[in-house]
Formats: sequence, C-alpha cells, structure tokens
Amino acid sequence: METALIAQKTRDSFLNLIADTLDKKKQALVFVNTKKSAEKQAEDIAKYIKKGNEAQNELARKILGVLSQPTHQCARLAGCIRAGTAFHHSGLHPRQRELIEDNFRDGNIRIICATPTLAAGVDLPAYRSIIKDLKRFDGNYGMVPIPILEYQQMIGRAGRPSFDNVGEGICIAKSESEKDEIYRRYVLGAPEEIYSKLAAEPALRMYLLSLLAGDFVSSKVEIMNFFKKTFWAHQYRDLGELQNILEQQLANLEGWLFVKKVGGPRSSDFVSADEVGNEVYKATSLGMRVSELYLDPLTAHGFVTSLDRAREVTLTPFGCVHLICTTKEMFPLLHVKTKEWDTIAQKSLEHMPNLLVSEPSLYDPDYEEFLDADKTACMFHDWMEENTEQYLLDTYDVRPGETRNKLDIAQWLFRCLIEMGRVLNTDKKILSEINRARIRLKNGVKDELVPLVKFRNIGRVRARKLFANKIQSIADVKRVDLTMLRQLVGLKVALSLKEQVGEKTPDIPKQGKRKGQFGLARFDTGF
Repeated sequence: METALIAQKTRDSFLNLIADTLDKKKQALVFVNTKKSAEKQAEDIAKYIKKGNEAQNELARKILGVLSQPTHQCARLAGCIRAGTAFHHSGLHPRQRELIEDNFRDGNIRIICATPTLAAGVDLPAYRSIIKDLKRFDGNYGMVPIPILEYQQMIGRAGRPSFDNVGEGICIAKSESEKDEIYRRYVLGAPEEIYSKLAAEPALRMYLLSLLAGDFVSSKVEIMNFFKKTFWAHQYRDLGELQNILEQQLANLEGWLFVKKVGGPRSSDFVSADEVGNEVYKATSLGMRVSELYLDPLTAHGFVTSLDRAREVTLTPFGCVHLICTTKEMFPLLHVKTKEWDTIAQKSLEHMPNLLVSEPSLYDPDYEEFLDADKTACMFHDWMEENTEQYLLDTYDVRPGETRNKLDIAQWLFRCLIEMGRVLNTDKKILSEINRARIRLKNGVKDELVPLVKFRNIGRVRARKLFANKIQSIADVKRVDLTMLRQLVGLKVALSLKEQVGEKTPDIPKQGKRKGQFGLARFDTGF
C-alpha cells in the first residue's frame, strides 16, 4: 500500500481529503450507505467550500425548476450545488440526477456524495472514488460489510480511461486494525459467487411462459433439455429436483389458463414407453399477451381474479391503485411503522367494500405485507388528490425520485391490467373506470381535471388553473378566446390547445432581436 501525505487544513481528516482533491483541480465521488448520509455529507462539504460561481448558481436555479413546486430536498440540493458539490441518490427526480451527472462531466460540480446506485453503469471523470461507509444495515443481522463486488464497482468509478490515465480508490478507516481488515477483506479478497436469476420463481415463470409463447419449446422433454443447458442447471446440479420444479411451474401456468395441453408428443402418432407423460403445451391467447407484456404470470393471475371480482364491487380509484400495490412488481412497498398500524388498518377497513383483493387474516403471514400495500395505495391516493410532493415527503417519507419511480411502474401495471381486460372481454365500463384511475394517478389530479390533462402540455398545475377559470372541457377550450388562454398558460401552449381542438391557428412571426411586443389582438380573429 502506498502512503500519501495529505495537508491537514482542518481537524476533519475527510474534509482534508476533499480539500486535497480540490487543490489538485480534480473531482471525486464519495460513497455512503444511505440517502440521508449523502445529503448531510454534501452539505458539510458545501459549508467548507462556501464560494461558487455563476454557472453553479444557474445550475441551482435549474434544479429548483425541475418540479413545479420544489421540495425541501430540492432546496438542499440547490444550496449544495451553489458551492460546487451535490448529493445523488434514487430519491432525486430523474431530471435532477441527469443535470448533476452532466455538470459533473462539464466540471461545474466537483464533488458528488452518492449512494451505491451511482456505482454501476456510469462513466464520470472522477480522479478519486472515496468509500466512506463499508457497512450497511441489514434487518436480520444489523450492520454488515458490503459485498466485495459492490466495493469493486465503487472503486472502479475512479480514473476512467475516457477521462484520465490514473485514479485513486480510497476507503476511510478509523483505526489501524480497521485499515488492516479493509485491506484483507476488500483489496485481497475474492469477489462473491454469482448466481443464476432463474433460481427466483418469478423469473422462472416468466421465461418458461415466454419459451412456450415463442414456440421455442413445446413438450416436457424439450423444456427439460433447454433448461439443462442453462447456468441455473449447472449450479443446481440435482436435475431430478430441477425437473420437479419445472413441472410445478408448468402446472401453475396451466391452472392459470396461460398454457394448455394440445396433445401427446408431436413427433409421431405412435407413443413409445419413453414418451409417456411427454405432453405438448401451447400458450393460450391470454398467455401470449402476458408474455408480450413481460409480466410475472403470478401477477397476471391476480389481475384475472381481480377483473372477475370487479363485476361484484363498486369500483373506486383507491380500489384500482390498491390492486396495483399488491403486486410483487411494486416492491419495495412503503413500510407501515408500528405507530401507524391502527391508522392504516382503519383506512383499509373504510375501503374494504371496494377492494379488488381480499384482506388476509390478522394472523396470516401476509397481513403485514397487505398493510404495506394499503399504505402505498394511500400515498398514491393522496397524490391523486393533488397533494404536493413535499406533502408526500413529510407524510410518507417518500422522496420525489422514489415517487416518480413508483408512478412509472404503476403506469406500466395499469396498462397491463387494461390489456388483459381486453383479451378477457371485460365490461367496457370497468375498463373505463380503471383507465380513468390510471390517468388520475399519472397526472396527480382529482376527477374533474381528467378531461383537461388529456391535452398535450397540460399537467396538474395548468389544468387546475384552467378549471378555476371555468375552462373545464373540450367545448370550453373551443369557446374561450386566445387572449384569455394565453394569459393562463402562455402563448405557445394556448396555440397548441386551439390546434388540438381542431381550430386553425395563425402563424406567429419570429421576433428576433426586435424591441417591444406584438399585440395579441391581431391574432384573435376567428376565435
């Protein structure tokens, strides 16, 4: 190990390392284990640096403008950026993460404090990769060492060939014994074994159905021969047990009506003793659609059951989003804390007649997971009631980036649900209600704004402004004059709205550098 002397400008050895990086006119990534740690560490560095430049001030304004109503997290990030540092984690809006990464490449940001999510798949000009936390909390074992593979990913961010020919990977140790342990475990240690994803049931179900839907295999023998060649079989070794697992999954797909038997072996009409039990399977039209949607067949089966139940209950937006939240694809769900149990259980009871998924027994192992789905559905429902992202952060401790990620997954699941309903010829009124809930969730609006957010360039803020001014439907958009529309949403969006309702709009001359403004009266003819 090489030893380098770092100038001791402060009593904090970590800040001295940051100062040395900046003195060398270099950049660094700092990895910590939680979002809160990333934010605090970035703020501590910003307080030390203090000064910034105009480019950083402009970037801070862009960061604040990403959300229509910036949260406290946005304000904290903007404050850090004004000093040339930033924090980066999954709780940030995707656009904010993009701005941070782009400006780090351009040199406007010198230090990024991040969770390990930044360690994979990014190419950034970091001279130093500093790992401050080599342990992470585990619910079963407390604080445990991070995997060696993860350490290598983080260290590998330093000295990227496209930016530099040298880089430094640094781990922070508090004592000589800890330094020796880090060197033994991570520098000299061998990476962990990797395991096939097919060992997970959801992945196995999906791939088995896709093989049948794509007609790559048909008979049990062909299925087994295919999986024998996989990395999963190589690791599993016990081919007899592997065959039992595949037959169980095949039976599930058949029971859920995603595949069906179409006869015996397809090679000939004669069946030998060796071919007994070698049935031929084919994906049904429903199974084909599930495969095309890349949906876990277990989730799809739940959707089929819920669409059938929808005929017997009064369908509500909460019931629709609750169904989406019960799927494995929405994991991790918002966890119900002990002090919240009674509150969430009461809300669940209020919506019980409208739920599309039956509530498990209080003593059922799945009950806690069901309450987590309730809490996540409550968060979605509050978003649909036009509460702000700051409200969601304060109430549910869910950050804008996490909210957006879950909203994206929910939109995909809603579309899968609707597509499956079409294959099953579900009542159009039911599908219409589900789609209305989808639109409300996507835009975060109450029911009365649904007609307005269907217009391009109209989100929850503009829709509410239009609605408050008695522009509440397509007919109202046709009726209102361009001058009023322009005052509410701006000229460009106003013209777009008129075009979307089939009205011809005037050509707007380019103003260039001409002083003064054009009067809108000349464009109002015919509206």
